[in-house]
Amino acid sequence: MTDQHASLDAALEEVIAAARAHLTAVKAAEGRVDDDDVWQAYVTLNNASYAYDELLLEAFGEVTPWDVESIDPDEVEGQLGGIPTVDGVEVRDAHPHVISVRQRRDYRVPSVMALVRRAEETRTEVSPDEVGGPVETVGEAVLELLQAGDGSLSALDVPELEPLDGVVMVSEVTTALDLEVFEEHDSHGPFRPAGEDRLVGRLDEHPFLPGDLDGEVPDEEDDEDEDGEGRPGA
Repeated sequence: MTDQHASLDAALEEVIAAARAHLTAVKAAEGRVDDDDVWQAYVTLNNASYAYDELLLEAFGEVTPWDVESIDPDEVEGQLGGIPTVDGVEVRDAHPHVISVRQRRDYRVPSVMALVRRAEETRTEVSPDEVGGPVETVGEAVLELLQAGDGSLSALDVPELEPLDGVVMVSEVTTALDLEVFEEHDSHGPFRPAGEDRLVGRLDEHPFLPGDLDGEVPDEEDDEDEDGEGRPGA
């Protein structure tokens, strides 16, 4: 019985140590999603909890409230997107790729005042305690919306902005983007393809117009220019 007690005490200490390490990793990650250190610490805590629960059940027929299953550490690297292994040997891709996705979409601003008001309201909703100067320009308003959202163009899906044409280009590149190479106000460098980049494909985006979804056909008069002649190809 003494050996069982010693094993249980040791297993419990491992759980406590693993829990502390997990908390440390979580604090260090500061909310980053899919942080490798957090996941590794989670697996260690999970398996330590599982081992303690099994020992407790074997020794006294008791269980903990932790409903966990053991996680195979050998599978952790694959779940983290790390380098796969075969028989303990790292297997690296002989032809690694870097993919670059460049996107542009233009917008029409029907009312500058309405857009600025929307941006100021969004800032107040997201950060009510933040003290900042007034939003004064269209550019500042758009940045406010992007910062309040997830940073993607979906944050600009608001009535105060009318989407125009856009384009998405996917390229294979030899070197990943290094922002430190470009000046802060360089608006061309980060988006300029290098000579060895290879364009894989381009997707053209067009905004939905009235009638696009309901099958309506524009009136004949809409297909005519002011001089009464139809558009080319009509």
